[in-house]
Amino acid sequence: MKLMVSFLALTAGLLAAGDLPPQTAVKPVKIAEVPGYCEGIVFDRSGIAYVSDTQHGTIYTIAPDGKTALWARTPAPNGHKILSDGTHLVCDKGAVLHLDATGKKLADASSECEGKPLRAPNDLTIDPKGGFYFTDPGGSDVKNPIGTVHYVDPQGKTHLIAQGLAFPNGIILRPDGKTLLVGESGHNRILSFPVVSPGKLAPRTVFATLPTKQGDQIENAPDGMTLDEDGNLFVAHYGMHTVQVLGPDGKLLRSYPGGNLTTSNVAFWGPNMDQLFITGALADEKTSKGAVWRLDLKGVRGLKLLR
Repeated sequence: MKLMVSFLALTAGLLAAGDLPPQTAVKPVKIAEVPGYCEGIVFDRSGIAYVSDTQHGTIYTIAPDGKTALWARTPAPNGHKILSDGTHLVCDKGAVLHLDATGKKLADASSECEGKPLRAPNDLTIDPKGGFYFTDPGGSDVKNPIGTVHYVDPQGKTHLIAQGLAFPNGIILRPDGKTLLVGESGHNRILSFPVVSPGKLAPRTVFATLPTKQGDQIENAPDGMTLDEDGNLFVAHYGMHTVQVLGPDGKLLRSYPGGNLTTSNVAFWGPNMDQLFITGALADEKTSKGAVWRLDLKGVRGLKLLR
């Protein structure tokens, strides 16, 4: 029986990797540049991309032809999602902002939790039940693991659901709503939280530990993440020039070139949902221009994350 179980697990892993193009066949294509390091890429239903220039407090739109335009100004925009009503949630300094379809600021979606102000919300993921999850790594690192994860319920109340983390960063809820994945940048790993019910988590486990930096790579910190229809997790690996692809079991399947050195976030789009778009900066985050790149991944279908 153990041999049969092992065989089935191995077969599942091979199938999950089977449609992924080999690393040598994938080359990043630059789509656009913006003045500074960029984050939080998301697409609306018309195919317009939105990216956050965190250094300059600006959110840009990028048209399919690569033309950029200013959409909104906020203090320090980061992770970004679009709701079914066309409004936007944007992680920013001290709050998760709520913007209308034109970029006009509405009342904050979250600014405090249990009477304490938020520090620096980083990324978020939508719960189809009507709420959303977000990370707040503000001031945290390996020596000071004060990073937190929060849930905002459908009534708009913010709950603390995980703490003691060394820079919680990218976050994504699997489509069945049963697993929340969080990148813990300080420990170069992805954590898995079973979801007991919306906003209620069971104890975390380590889903995967990622490769460490080498050569000209300057850091090894998992950042933004997205999923394909096979359950594979695509992780922007900050400082590594790389997007890591993990199978549903956490096994490393591919390491694709990310275009940017400080790779920050990823999102699928395109007519067949087989194009992966990547944000970040060409070199150092604080001094380099930001850029958006595209990987053409024939045979892969990304999940549509619009609610």
